[in-house]
Amino acid sequence: MKTIEQINEKILKGEAVVLTAEEVVSLAKQEGVKEVAKKVDVVTTATFAPMCSSGAFVNFGHTKPPMRMERIEIEGVEVYGGLAAVDGYIGATQESKQDKTFGGAHIIELLIRGENLKLNAEGKGTDCYPRKQFEGYINKQTINDFFMFNPRNAYQNYSAATNSSDRTIYTYMGKLLPRFGNVTYSTSGELSPLLKDPKMLTIGLGTKIFLCGAEGYVVWPGTQFRNDVKVNEHGIPISPARTLVVIGDAKRMNPRYLRAAYFKNYGVTLFVGIGVPIPVLNEEIAHFVSKSNEEITTEVRDYGKPGRPVLRLVSYAELKSGWIEIDGKKVKTSSISSVAMAREIADVLRKWIVEGRFLLTKPVKLFNEDRSVKTLEEIKEAERFKIQEPTCVNCGMCVGVCMYDALKMVNDALKFEEDACVRCGLCSDVCPVGVKLPPL
Repeated sequence: MKTIEQINEKILKGEAVVLTAEEVVSLAKQEGVKEVAKKVDVVTTATFAPMCSSGAFVNFGHTKPPMRMERIEIEGVEVYGGLAAVDGYIGATQESKQDKTFGGAHIIELLIRGENLKLNAEGKGTDCYPRKQFEGYINKQTINDFFMFNPRNAYQNYSAATNSSDRTIYTYMGKLLPRFGNVTYSTSGELSPLLKDPKMLTIGLGTKIFLCGAEGYVVWPGTQFRNDVKVNEHGIPISPARTLVVIGDAKRMNPRYLRAAYFKNYGVTLFVGIGVPIPVLNEEIAHFVSKSNEEITTEVRDYGKPGRPVLRLVSYAELKSGWIEIDGKKVKTSSISSVAMAREIADVLRKWIVEGRFLLTKPVKLFNEDRSVKTLEEIKEAERFKIQEPTCVNCGMCVGVCMYDALKMVNDALKFEEDACVRCGLCSDVCPVGVKLPPL
């Protein structure tokens, strides 16, 4: 047994043994899992794949005079403006109104590259934010905050896709040729972070990671996180399961480790480079990090039929061979993620750790509670919500406009002195939660 603190001490002394996930697979084949547990301190994993559920928050800075930006576009791509005055969220899959092959992912990449981009914003204008329109160029130096926040990344396993129908179909898994013309899959296999720690014994809230060339963090279970799926004989899920929410400073990111993309007739997406260090704390973790492409399996699903039925299980070694067999037919396979880039990221992260530039963090919380994923039922009739009578939250906004001290704060709670109230009505429109004032 080791602890993360002990491993960090070895890293700082230059004594830690750090291998990439591919290197540790080779070591395990030669010397066995027990030796991996004894000799290896950290295994670096990585993935570089299209991850649609990605985006970035931006604070543009206040205009002169100030405005509340409610409708925002950058280079014709809508930015979500339902936040504070000059904050926005760029969703990676948001498409340009003029060009569906260009979207939020391209905006994020161009900002990280330091390019100048045209910002258009409109607001209704208020007494405190009187400006109604802004048009001008921004870049990552002119804006205040620019951080990536991705709600669902690093999917733990993903089904391979094929197509039994008589027509070509275009999907987020790429172009699928008719009559089992091809199979696509998306993973770095034995390099993939959540396949090398399938129970998430070391990855949790606060885990420090490599995110697009900068330091990032795991901050929550990703959307569609589930752990109620079947596992194979090696304890590895055979279908889509766990995911991660990740965050990182986009101003510090390296454009080499992300890439905007367009999948024909599907839409815009973003290739995201993620590297996760896995501390080898015990033999159980050594067991999982040692699993090879031969021991990691996934489903092959038929995207040409409703419900996408499972056709067979297949190992990543078979998928990476370039061919698998479906119904007696030899079918060509190809990946939609980049193993070469994942390999590079795992090696960069390994060097960061070996050089003492990157220490491991102990998760504040592991994501081990039971979780499943629901489908959205089409409920046509239901009891509608009822507006509740608002109640006072003791903010005190009404106190400042009462000239007769009928409304006052006593021990941080609102007190109403009815005898002092002259019904002047000054308080009647100030309550932000809608309490009727004066409270008579």
